[in-house]
Amino acid sequence: MSAREASFSLPWLDRRGEFSSLKALVFAGILLPGLWLTVRAISGTLGPRAMIEINHQAGLWAVRFLLLTLAVTPLRFIWRWPELVFLRRMLGVAVFAYAAIHLVAYAGDLTFDVPKVVSEIFARPYLTIGFAALIMLIPLAATSTNGMMRRMGGLQWRALHKLIYPITALAAVHFFLQSKLGVTEPIVIAALAIWLGAWRLLAARIGEQRAGSLAVTIGLAAVVVIGTALGEALYYYLKIGVPFTRILPTNFAWKSGIRPAWIVLGIAIVVIAVAYGRGLLEARRPRGRRAQASVAAKPSPSPAQRQGKAA
Repeated sequence: MSAREASFSLPWLDRRGEFSSLKALVFAGILLPGLWLTVRAISGTLGPRAMIEINHQAGLWAVRFLLLTLAVTPLRFIWRWPELVFLRRMLGVAVFAYAAIHLVAYAGDLTFDVPKVVSEIFARPYLTIGFAALIMLIPLAATSTNGMMRRMGGLQWRALHKLIYPITALAAVHFFLQSKLGVTEPIVIAALAIWLGAWRLLAARIGEQRAGSLAVTIGLAAVVVIGTALGEALYYYLKIGVPFTRILPTNFAWKSGIRPAWIVLGIAIVVIAVAYGRGLLEARRPRGRRAQASVAAKPSPSPAQRQGKAA
């Protein structure tokens, strides 16, 4: 590894080996949940079953970072922000780290009785699904370095990393099935996963630039928000037989509490607002500076991408 590659491997440096405030901020955000759990563990505020609390929190953050990893490419085009691509590896490694902590904490709650842990994983479907997602994460984490990209070649590397799609599906199902107290966040997670998957399918059909346009983003967001409200109503109908006419109106009543569709709507508003704001800023730039900024912001191809094009 060259000195330049070694410096680039540091999570707070950009591809030129210079300090990146964006990467540093995201790196700090990745570490915060783990640090907070550590502080709570030291202070003894994790509750009577500390390992289960660590298990739940680590699993929750693994799913959140997984969605953020999957969101990098859509947001690159929706927000016209090419530099976001350099966050994907960092977020992906964070997903694996928190998922591994999730499993270790579960084993810790069972006093690291390996035969019992294994039997529980295969006896409970939601644990089997979650474990399968973790196993599929291992090759992605192991091949996240520049060296592995070069050894595998661009085509093989990209083909392997498409595992993120079934991993996301399995993680969403696992998260939904293991939720016992409430389903608001599992429904939101499922809705966001469907949104990101739908964007990928749409981008493959009409192109990433068009899929990232403001009009398409608003339209797709509206479909997902409405689908979230309908999905919540369908869940309660299938689960306990509550009719649609009782659940759907709660999306228009403040006293009913925060509904999943509201959360998805809030996320959609943020995405659209940032896209609109960046569009206004871009439009105000002089044409020459706009072109220079576009060239400067365009990420250079990775070794894997270069080998893929050559192939």
